[in-house]
Amino acid sequence: MAEVEAAGSGAGGSPEAGTGTGTGGWRRPHGPLQRYYGPSAAEAAEATPDPADINGPHFDPEVFLTKVRSECPLGQLLAREAALGREIRALDSDMQTLLYENYNKFISATDTIRKMKVDFRRMEAEMDDLAANMAAISTSSARVSAALQDRHRRGAQLAGVQALLRKLQSLVEVPGRLRRWAAPGGEPARALRCHARARAVLRHYRHLPSFRAIEDESHAIMADLAQRLRARLRDETLDPKELTECVEMLLQLEEPPEELCQEFLSHAGTRLEAELAALEAELPVADSSAATTPPPASDILDFVDRGSSAFVANLCLLAASYRSLFEGRPGAGDGRLEAFAATLTARYFQLLERRLGLERGLGDTSLLVRALDRFHRRLRALLELLPAAGAEAGAALVARAARERVDRYLRALQTFFLGCLGDVRQALAAPRPPGKEGPGLPDLLATLASSILGQLKAVLAYVQLFTAKDVAFASLPYFKGEFCVEAVREGLVVAFVRWLCRTARGFADGPAERGAPAAPPALLLLLARLCLDYEATTISYILTLTDEQFPPEDTGPAVTPGPALCAEARGAAQRLLDHYVQVQGAAVAQMLRKSVETRDWLGTVEPRNVRAVMKRVVEDITAIDVQVGQLFEEGVRRAQSSDSSRRAFSVYSSSRAPGRYAPSYTPSAPMDTHLLSNIQKLFSERIDIFSPVEFNKVSVLTGIIKISLKTLLECVRLRTLGRFGLQQVQVDGHYLQLYLWRFAADERVVQGLLDEVAASAAHRCLDPVPMEHSVVELICERG
Repeated sequence: MAEVEAAGSGAGGSPEAGTGTGTGGWRRPHGPLQRYYGPSAAEAAEATPDPADINGPHFDPEVFLTKVRSECPLGQLLAREAALGREIRALDSDMQTLLYENYNKFISATDTIRKMKVDFRRMEAEMDDLAANMAAISTSSARVSAALQDRHRRGAQLAGVQALLRKLQSLVEVPGRLRRWAAPGGEPARALRCHARARAVLRHYRHLPSFRAIEDESHAIMADLAQRLRARLRDETLDPKELTECVEMLLQLEEPPEELCQEFLSHAGTRLEAELAALEAELPVADSSAATTPPPASDILDFVDRGSSAFVANLCLLAASYRSLFEGRPGAGDGRLEAFAATLTARYFQLLERRLGLERGLGDTSLLVRALDRFHRRLRALLELLPAAGAEAGAALVARAARERVDRYLRALQTFFLGCLGDVRQALAAPRPPGKEGPGLPDLLATLASSILGQLKAVLAYVQLFTAKDVAFASLPYFKGEFCVEAVREGLVVAFVRWLCRTARGFADGPAERGAPAAPPALLLLLARLCLDYEATTISYILTLTDEQFPPEDTGPAVTPGPALCAEARGAAQRLLDHYVQVQGAAVAQMLRKSVETRDWLGTVEPRNVRAVMKRVVEDITAIDVQVGQLFEEGVRRAQSSDSSRRAFSVYSSSRAPGRYAPSYTPSAPMDTHLLSNIQKLFSERIDIFSPVEFNKVSVLTGIIKISLKTLLECVRLRTLGRFGLQQVQVDGHYLQLYLWRFAADERVVQGLLDEVAASAAHRCLDPVPMEHSVVELICERG
């Protein structure tokens, strides 16, 4: 049998049956390692159980032995037997080792289990004893509870009897207590509480003679107390707290609420009227004989503080006391308090309106804002008690005060602008020491513009205090919509810009008053540049700054668009510049007119020099060119001819010069110059003398030159000239031609007007013999 087992061990075991390790035997893999690494690929491939596998879970010894005997020879059987013997001995050794290692634990566990059994049996015995004791205690508790309930019932009966005795004793002592506490100088509040506690019991048992006597005596005492309280109620020295306490005690004495309500309001009204009279006494009285009203004794913040801490605070206390005393009582809820408060608040608003009217100067805007903020906060506290006490009137008062301050800022800006203009005029008219120049027009313009803009920004910063987040009235709908748009943007900024444009334009449009000095031309030029700068950038910047600081609502009123203001500013600039051209042209024309009208053109001598007035004209126009060039750009000139300064000036016209069109011209056979002049006008370009000028230097100088030469032309047409008079006009015209063409936008304008002057002189000349052109050039070069 051993051989068979050895043979089966070698043939029917696993493939590793004959390859033992270490001692040469085969050992089963440990379970944890097998579970960790999992079955081998061959084992996993075996889908069906193998009863011949000695290590498998489905091992069958009979099947294994049969297989070994049938497949293995005797040698393999013997080897398998020896291997199985070694495995058995190894397993026995492992079992003994495991047993030795855990022997102490087995012994300790056995002892522990034995002790636990003993303890458990002891606990069972104790639980049985405890259950018996609990049953006995339950029986005793029931008996004790019954005894306690009986004792409590007896104690309650005794306490009821004692309480009844105490109540009877207290009722007997009520008249004495009332007499002591209700006496003058006593404690009427304690008397009222004592009477209130005893009143219901006395009324309930008043059918008993003893109780009725106590009640009658108590009523008499309390009636006397009520008379003294009513007498005290008529005392005008009572403060609001004492008045409230007095009325409250009378109401506890069941006095008629309607009468008490009327007396309460009358007494409180007297005190509030006195406070309003004190406020009115602080306001100065307007004297019809005096030119101005004297200033108030205190600032607006002190006035509002006194009104708020005295009148408004007492009115709030009155309303709260009235509500607590008479709320829900018959005859006291008919709107008396609302009408009473509305009348007093209307008077208070009138006094505050008068005080605000005394704030004629700008003063400290933050002080005014703080005063209005405190007024609004106190008024809001009053409105929580009395919603109909003048909410709309109070809000309207704050709005009017803010709008009035904005209007004063507008007037201050206007005054500031006029003062700046006065400084500019003074700087322009101030005499200059030799070698020392004053501020130029660009400096004056920069100073004027920066001063106005800085002042406007400062005003906006002051006005912005009315819409600060920490100001209570800034949450009113008026300050979120109308104030930002109508008061600030339209009423202040837009109004000031329009007024500035109108004022500047007034120097050109308005007739000067009799004896009033006319505006200097430099001021007209400077204001024109200022208005043009406003049209270009300043207006847009101001409106953007205003909209950022005072954002308008989307659904608010319509605002003046920026382009409309820019158009007004440009119109003012255009009118000022046109007027400047007219003024300067008239000044030059006046010199030319006087020079023509005061000269004897028939008896004049042969010309040897250019007249001094022509040199003065050139000097003045040169000075004007420098002046305009300080504020305006050069402008575009029409291309000049190569010989502009050397053009031959003739008494007939460049297009009809005798050397070109009349080679047979001789003094004894003069050409029909009148006919030639009319023909020339048909083909010449018409010159508009008073056309609007553009905003550049050459356009301005062209306008002045056209006015000057046109005046010279008209004056020449009215004079009668001799031969030398005609030649003098020829010399003067050529001199002007030499210098004026460079100032004009188109030299043909100067040439055309001077040609007409020469032609008119020839028409008015009795002996039209012109001077040789070479002689004319020599005289002009020498002059």
